[in-house]
Amino acid sequence: MDVPTTVTTALEDRPVSGAVCLEAGAGLGNTTAGLLAAGASRVYAVTTNPDHASHVRKRVAPDDTDRTAVLEADVRTLPLADSSVEIITAHGLFNVLAPKTLDAVVSELTRVAAPGCHLVVDDYDPLPETAAVRDLFALENAASELANGTPALTFYPAGVLRRSFVAEGWEYDRERTLLDPVPWTEKHLRAHANAATALASKLSPELADPLTEAAEHLRQTIGDESVGQMYSLAFRLE
Repeated sequence: MDVPTTVTTALEDRPVSGAVCLEAGAGLGNTTAGLLAAGASRVYAVTTNPDHASHVRKRVAPDDTDRTAVLEADVRTLPLADSSVEIITAHGLFNVLAPKTLDAVVSELTRVAAPGCHLVVDDYDPLPETAAVRDLFALENAASELANGTPALTFYPAGVLRRSFVAEGWEYDRERTLLDPVPWTEKHLRAHANAATALASKLSPELADPLTEAAEHLRQTIGDESVGQMYSLAFRLE
């Protein structure tokens, strides 16, 4: 399984070998692949998205299926026992969590962490005001607010997430930069434009049509852009 450099860099100073691990917000399973490659004894990959869950199951090599459990669950209500995991990763998780859910997620990750557990949080700093991609992300958020009453994306400064976990008893360990700048490729922008269009489709045509047109216009106009930073925070629970 190919493992992105951002994942290997974030995990390289953590004692993954032999550990019971949780990938909170599995996405396409990049960190699950990284944890397995680093020798985890077991990985719980948690996602609410059935398509992502299916993708992770297919991605896991046949020799690793006995070490992997893909769970379709909300990270606010994990189907795991108290103090049951030794490594927790959240790679790009908080970027898709609304501020109103932040405290509940931090509390739930803390609940399942065993004494001495290591936590790695990788996410994106707020984009500079001059970044063109901000307009596309803002449009996606507007469509999400109108359709679901909550933003699709939130760019948390590293300091915000650091303070949230320290308040729950985690000891801050280190911060490192994973990407500077972040490459927002044409593929990424198409995915965000498609997400905005899907959200807009839930609205009346009077709202949906201009949002859809604006999303496609921004995607074509921007093309791609390299801007912003991706950071990695590490903590330990004493």
